[in-house]
Amino acid sequence: MKEKRERRLNNEFRKNIYEILKYEIKNPEITEMFTVMEVDVTQDLKYADVIISVYSASEEKKQKTLNAITESAGAVRKILSGKMHIRTVPELRFKEDTSYAYGQHIDELLEKINEKNK
Repeated sequence: MKEKRERRLNNEFRKNIYEILKYEIKNPEITEMFTVMEVDVTQDLKYADVIISVYSASEEKKQKTLNAITESAGAVRKILSGKMHIRTVPELRFKEDTSYAYGQHIDELLEKINEKNK
């Protein structure tokens, strides 16, 4: 039962945070396309780790967008408090999704192994 509630809460946070960042936060530094991949709220509801994936050809623009999103954490939290019906809204900790880069690295390693075996 607890797991179901946690999943539902994490999903609700994920949807709301994305909508707030996309439509309500007016930060001109958020220039690149992004997705809220996952939200993991601690059991005591003090913290929420928000995993963000930013799609950009430029590493500089990607970092600018990530920094702008991170700086918007307080505003996002304030808006969330009005949208979600929970006693306390957790402190948001934005983190970059590195799974794609990690996957690319693994693919490169596998290709090198295949080339050596030929």
